[in-house]
Amino acid sequence: MHILSRTIPVSVLVLVALAGCGGGQGEKDLLQRVKSAGVLRVAQTQANPPWNFLEAGKPAGYDVDVANELAKRLGIGKVEFVPSNFQNFIPGIKASRFDAVVSGQTITEERGKQVDFSRPYQVNGISIFVSGTSAVTGVADLRGKKVAVTAGTTQAAFAEKSIPDADVKTYENATLGLTEVGRGRADAALVSRFQGAFLAEKNGLAVKPAGPLLESEVNGISFAKGSDGFKRAVDQALADMITDGTLSAISRKWLGGLDMAAELGRL
Repeated sequence: MHILSRTIPVSVLVLVALAGCGGGQGEKDLLQRVKSAGVLRVAQTQANPPWNFLEAGKPAGYDVDVANELAKRLGIGKVEFVPSNFQNFIPGIKASRFDAVVSGQTITEERGKQVDFSRPYQVNGISIFVSGTSAVTGVADLRGKKVAVTAGTTQAAFAEKSIPDADVKTYENATLGLTEVGRGRADAALVSRFQGAFLAEKNGLAVKPAGPLLESEVNGISFAKGSDGFKRAVDQALADMITDGTLSAISRKWLGGLDMAAELGRL
């Protein structure tokens, strides 16, 4: 399944490359601190399948497997998954409520001013999801319509900026937004193509993707600015996971056979 619809802006890729080049002092020992503690505290929404969610009360999904493998390669014995949301990821990092976010967080220049990002570990794309009887085929058809989005996401920002006169409704997670569409209380939802398809099938929702991808996203692992040693170690671990096939295996397990390493190679 190919999900990239356009070239990723060079500015974003430069941001990733330079993210760990700062000389911040406050968090420069993050790697040693988490190694000494023996615990890596990782924030996730736990409501964003197939990326991360709760299964039988335990964290599961692509991001969970990536975080566990990452900790193993960094020599950290335990991962503590901390529930949070997109609105609180950056404030939580700044307040040291967790050490890193591994939760499909899109790399943007604005976020890069506040936190550092790893090299990309996944790519994604925004889709319009509508009910089975909808005539919507693209953004132009959403003018003045009720559009469901998850609060604090790039999908929410896209809706506010790119859909004229839309009545944008925010929800805590994508399941709620898609359910509103399925029940006829919203005209459409903007959701990751993979996530929307996964949730629709899992929950028996009468919704479907409509039209082409609206925007492609590059996702990274975020952590406190100035965490240079941590960034180098994380980037190397991710590079090794790509090279030795581990990331491919994780993605095929959760993303319907998609090889994320191959997708990253197209950036």
